Amino acid sequence: MKWFASSGVRICALGLGMLALAPATALAASPAAADPAATAWILSASALVLLMTLPGLALFYGGLVREKNVLSVLMQCVAIACVCTVLWLAVGYSLAFSGTAGFIGDLGKVFLGADPRAALVGSLPEPVFFLFQTTFAIITPALIIGAVVERARFAAVLLFSALWLLAVYAPVTHWIWGGGWLAKLGVMDYAGGLVVHATAGVSALIFAMRVGPREGFPRDPAPPHNPGMTMIGAGLLWVGWFGFNGGSALSAGSDAGMAIVATHVSACVAGIVWGAVEWIRFGRPSMIGVVTGVVAGLATVTPASGFVGPGGGLVLGAVGSLVCFYAVHLVKGRLQIDDSLDVFAVHGVGGILGILLVSVLASPVFGGAGFPAGHGIGAQLGVQLLGLAAVVVWSGGVSLGLLWIVDRLVGLRASAIAIEDGLDLAEHGERASQS
Repeated sequence: MKWFASSGVRICALGLGMLALAPATALAASPAAADPAATAWILSASALVLLMTLPGLALFYGGLVREKNVLSVLMQCVAIACVCTVLWLAVGYSLAFSGTAGFIGDLGKVFLGADPRAALVGSLPEPVFFLFQTTFAIITPALIIGAVVERARFAAVLLFSALWLLAVYAPVTHWIWGGGWLAKLGVMDYAGGLVVHATAGVSALIFAMRVGPREGFPRDPAPPHNPGMTMIGAGLLWVGWFGFNGGSALSAGSDAGMAIVATHVSACVAGIVWGAVEWIRFGRPSMIGVVTGVVAGLATVTPASGFVGPGGGLVLGAVGSLVCFYAVHLVKGRLQIDDSLDVFAVHGVGGILGILLVSVLASPVFGGAGFPAGHGIGAQLGVQLLGLAAVVVWSGGVSLGLLWIVDRLVGLRASAIAIEDGLDLAEHGERASQS
């Protein structure tokens, strides 16, 4: 019995020792785990960014067109969300975020690869990172349709959006966010001044020039049929932009918080400036003008949002609103280009301006987070200019080629009869209002 008891003690001690060692051994061998806080935040941010397109952008654009074309704008936004999501899953995400090549990704993440549940991107499960990036891949081509509302064929919009996602958006995303050649040079684009706003703005301008102006432009501009709808859409865009810029931190912390603060400050200042300019020039501010200014401020702060402080947000909002205001009049007035809902003048010009200004405002002297190692203001400005030139040339040149293809396949412009009747009825057999 004494032997059994002493043996039992030794066995128990050995067992307890093994149990004590087991957690450390398992911990050393276990793979990195996802950060629950970051995961929860990016899931929430993904919902906010999707809200920007559906229904935010759809309502913002829908309120600005004639009543007979409202449904066509809403339909285009919904259809683009559906088509671009499937394409992004199938191949677009892989082209943007896989491989080590400088220009384009490989096919290693087609349909999210072999075991997406086990994969991590930083501290995020890869399906969560994919979802967040999907919402960007939806809103970027959706922005373009604002330049060609009321006269572009539905088939042309869909086909161009699909081709553009793969030929323009995916490569540029890889260059900057996927570890491509511009990322290696140290280009700074926190949430999409180049990836989203410059690509969409330049391509929208090319599309508007290629499809031609609306009837009566510029002598007989049609007033927005429902400014209230536009204000609701702008409000949803504003709230959704917190996820757009704050989510680009890919974590729940001070970087996300500062990005949202800078975003909100920029939007507020931009709305004030646009309204003030209208008040001075026309004797009264308009609601359409103020919310357009807000969107201009949001677009301008986007590439800089996580790199600047609140003071940077103030400067970006004020300068962005003022420059975009005059860009609207330059494009439509002097250049006579019917960029119907000012996609290039607001999103394109705003994003480009933010890309350039971040070279100064990210400096710690102005409360910013600083530059990549070895870069000062001058060196960073050179990198930003190079990135801007590459993105503008690529977006414009490829878009021109894609529009040539689309025109040959399905035609770009709706018929004169369809335009007269309204695209709601001609393209979809429905009206937004049956009264």
